[in-house]
This record gives sequence, structure tokens and C-alpha cells, in this order.
Amino acid sequence: MKGKKGRIKTQQARKFRKNPTETEKIMWDLLRDRQLANKKFRRQHLVSGFIIDFYCPENKLAIEIDGSVHLNKKEYDQEREKILKNIGINFLRFSNQDVLKEPKKVLLRIKEQLNPSPFPMEKGVKEKQ
Repeated sequence: MKGKKGRIKTQQARKFRKNPTETEKIMWDLLRDRQLANKKFRRQHLVSGFIIDFYCPENKLAIEIDGSVHLNKKEYDQEREKILKNIGINFLRFSNQDVLKEPKKVLLRIKEQLNPSPFPMEKGVKEKQ
């Protein structure tokens, strides 16, 4: 994305990185420095004009942590996800509560998406639909 609109989105992503929510801080501490499946994640990453909470470019995996701000943005989130899926990006969505109460299960679900197994996942946290 180029031009003024692109610069504004880049500045907005930078602002989000500098002021993460408590849940985003927790998630970043779990994903940073290739801690999960030796995969590199970026936070508040800009893809096709959309800011994604966490993104693994190697696997084209977007991870969204949905807090109260998303309650009023469901249609926007659905449309954004649809557009990004059309360019090959896979999505996982988790609630703040999932991250706060069951971070190990969240990580297990992400790891499963990064390294698909022929065996089904144990019952636990599922991504939000």
C-alpha cells in the first residue's frame, strides 16, 4: 500500500505495537523470538492495508485476539478476513479470555495450524468462528 493512506496505516500499526493491550503483551511474550515451532511472528503487521494482531509470514497465518473493541466491528472483521483469505492468508481467532485463562491451549491450537498433524487435536480451545 502506497501513498498517504499507506503511511497512516503504518503509523497506526506502529502506535498499536507501542501500546499493546494486556492480552497482546501476553501473546507476544509467548510468540516472540521463534519460541513456538521455531516460527517468526510479527505483531500489528500490515498486510494489504489491514493490520493483523500477529502474523507468521512463512505460514501465511494471521492470529487475531478479540477483545471488547471487536464487539462493534464484527462485519468489518468478517469482510477483512474474507479479503485476506482470498490472498491465501489463514486465520485463527481467540478471545481475550482464551489467552488469559488457557494460554497453553491457545498455543497448542496455533502450533497445530503451523505444523498440521495427521492426528486430530485434543479437545480444548478452538478458534472463534
